[in-house]
Amino acid sequence: MHPYVVEHFTPSEEEILRRYFTNLDQPVFALVNLPEVVKGALFARYSRTPKSLRRLFLDEFVGELDTSGDITIDATVGLKRAEDLYNKVFFEYGDDSVAQLGGVHLACEQSSNLLTKVLEWGRLMAYLEQSTRYIAYDDRPDGRYRYYRPASVLTSSLGTRYVGDLDRLFDGYRTLLPVMQDWFRERYPKSADDSDFVYRQSIRAKAFDALRGMLPAAALSNVGIYGTGQGYEALLLRMRAHPLPEARAYADMMLVELRKVIPSFLSRVDMPDRGGAWSAYMESTRSAMEEVAGRLFAGEDPEPRPAVTLVDFDPDAEDKLLAAMLYPYTDLPEDQVLARVRRLSAGERAAVAEAYVGERGNRRHKPGRALERTSYRFDVLSDYGAFRDLQRHRMLTIDWQTLAPNHGYVVPEAVVEAGAGDRYEDAMGRSAALHDALVAGGFGAEAGYAVALAFRLRYSIQMNAREALHMLELRTQAAGHPEYRRVCQEMHRLIAEQAGHPLVAGLMRFVDHGTYDLERLEGERRAEARRSGR
Repeated sequence: MHPYVVEHFTPSEEEILRRYFTNLDQPVFALVNLPEVVKGALFARYSRTPKSLRRLFLDEFVGELDTSGDITIDATVGLKRAEDLYNKVFFEYGDDSVAQLGGVHLACEQSSNLLTKVLEWGRLMAYLEQSTRYIAYDDRPDGRYRYYRPASVLTSSLGTRYVGDLDRLFDGYRTLLPVMQDWFRERYPKSADDSDFVYRQSIRAKAFDALRGMLPAAALSNVGIYGTGQGYEALLLRMRAHPLPEARAYADMMLVELRKVIPSFLSRVDMPDRGGAWSAYMESTRSAMEEVAGRLFAGEDPEPRPAVTLVDFDPDAEDKLLAAMLYPYTDLPEDQVLARVRRLSAGERAAVAEAYVGERGNRRHKPGRALERTSYRFDVLSDYGAFRDLQRHRMLTIDWQTLAPNHGYVVPEAVVEAGAGDRYEDAMGRSAALHDALVAGGFGAEAGYAVALAFRLRYSIQMNAREALHMLELRTQAAGHPEYRRVCQEMHRLIAEQAGHPLVAGLMRFVDHGTYDLERLEGERRAEARRSGR
């Protein structure tokens, strides 16, 4: 049973698309024969449009390009460039660094919200994901809501219930969208200074934010990936060992498309004694850990904890951080620099930090690597929607537990105030009941599809102070979703107060602890000003 919606194009559209996309009928395809800036712009538009990448290209890009020179190219035929050289250097000699030199833009469409987290695990790749705050999930392409339908479930006795329950979740989302938009319009009247477009986009984003928790993790998303051959090899090896059948099947599709562009870089993935052995190793260690953890913690329930807990930090962090700031500007061994730092007065310490950080005009003025000298580890319990946004930060260590309904869920205050709280909570009950039925039916990995994004997930984040500065300043901006803003604001407070690192927290000058009404309003105003100027 094919779980994907197949796009249809006219013969003239197919003639154009064949020059730039490695297939026209699969959810995974590579982009070729296009300028890098065009590929980047296509992916940039990806997050804010419900269109597929190929349809987006036809509707918004192809008219601006000179495609006449590519008329004889057919990208759907596999490419074989420099194959002999790559085989000699990469495969025969095992020089992995060569695989860092060839990159591919890959579109991964119709991915469930479980699969997107698997795709975005790696640190050394670039990702852009379709956003639930800009895209309404109320449409029905080919008569079906946009959620993943695993063949294993659909062919079982639970198949009819799975489709029926998820349809009801999407029905509820669809019904409440106009209700929430009307309520937000009444709550936040339009300013005379704002255009209808700016106001409408801000209200829509607010309604999408309020209701995204009703969507199940089976909801589909599009992910654009740019990575090297080495990055894709590591990703595919993980996916081929993953317990989720969707991930393993998707890896096979990805491998087919990537081999049309960088075949030699991926020659080891499905060799039994190479990639096969590596994937088997990952699978066996995961199974062993599941067995050990299940035995050690049988019968134990989670103890109550705050939403954000600082579980580990270095009491001497600020001394070490100041020493790291000074070290490159001396000819002294580091322990001698550290000893001198410990004798500095409070004023001298502040002067060092001030000189190192300098006059930061905005959050994009980032201090240097000295801030990597100290780290913080947090245990977080937030809704799955907030986790999805924080998980995409690459320069940190993040790990998470299995998505399930056992930690409860978050109900936005606006939903309750708009009189939609009962319908929202009914959706949570339906989601949890379907999850439990899938687990009882033997669908362990697939049960996560039923869990609504409002349910809480427990995950750990470990990051150095430099990444903390970047993430906390970015994710507390006024335009951010309220749930992940609260998580990052609390992290900042714990660094200052529990860790006792006011100097570190003070360097994060653009962390915003304010609260806002229409979070996207200022962003839409700035975007309109840029459009007007252009």
